[in-house]
Amino acid sequence: MVVSIIGIGLLGGSFALSLREKYPNVKFVGVDTSAVNQKIALAKGIVDEIVSLEESLQIAELNVLATPVDAISKLLPYMLDLLPEGRTIMDLGSTKELICKLADTHPKRGQFVAVHPMAGTENSGPGAAFKELLPHKNVIICDKEKSNPDSLGLVETFLRDAGMKIHYMKPVEHDLHLAYVSHLSHISSFALGLTVLDKEADEKAIFDMASTGFSSTVRLAKSSPQMWAPIFDQNKTNVSKALADYIELLKKFKTAIDNEDLGTSLNFMSRANDIGRILAGIEKK
Repeated sequence: MVVSIIGIGLLGGSFALSLREKYPNVKFVGVDTSAVNQKIALAKGIVDEIVSLEESLQIAELNVLATPVDAISKLLPYMLDLLPEGRTIMDLGSTKELICKLADTHPKRGQFVAVHPMAGTENSGPGAAFKELLPHKNVIICDKEKSNPDSLGLVETFLRDAGMKIHYMKPVEHDLHLAYVSHLSHISSFALGLTVLDKEADEKAIFDMASTGFSSTVRLAKSSPQMWAPIFDQNKTNVSKALADYIELLKKFKTAIDNEDLGTSLNFMSRANDIGRILAGIEKK
């Protein structure tokens, strides 16, 4: 069996690495426009061989489309056009509504499975991939009823064998929830990083005074702009609503501080502490 990783980055690379030991007889091939990524993927044992996109579609039973979401939107219709019968494409994109709408218009829609692993780090590229990234994490499949049973079953098997916990959602629901629990947190981190950099010209002072709390809060600001800008664009309606809600609360917090309203500030923070209960529940699942 042959599995193709198209876009050999953090997610695609980690997916391959998580399955290597369980599937020693599976050949993993890679497709990537970057010569550097190709060399790293081969050196790390993520893939056995680099092939063209067209060749991967002919030889691979499963094609894992792990590029940024703007590239997924461009590549998916082309790939479905060339995909032989009995083969499958799954994507790993962080947005789903637009990608699923594109797939819905194609006669080979059944050979596509829309997937989003709820895993990642602030690092990118095949050098950042590691086999422990995906196990025990949640993964979402959207519009499962639109995928052929064989394609869906193949993808579900690989996801479970990678150690992931599968959940099913509609694309609209997925994008709404992700705007709040993922996309907003990245924008907040980017904005915090910019705020500090714009106000603090002395980089040594930032380094000397930054606490672990600051480092953990701003960690996501190191994420790839090439990956996240298309995500914000594709999910702009939900991201804008999430930002509006967040900005409104920030304004209320500022007003409480300006007015020396300690009671309101304490109330905001006490209510926010309840997030610990939710996070504890997530960790137990």
